[in-house]
Amino acid sequence: MNAARTFNNWRKYRQTVTELGRMSSRELNDLGINRADIYSVARQSVAR
Repeated sequence: MNAARTFNNWRKYRQTVTELGRMSSRELNDLGINRADIYSVARQSVAR
């Protein structure tokens, strides 16, 4: 069960990074996210 949870968390992290990475800097700025913060935001999305 732990391996499945770890894999799902990794998938959620990668999906978040991919989606935020596709956004323009202006779109990210509208959300209050700096491009350098994408990985941090993705980690936080998994922790929730």
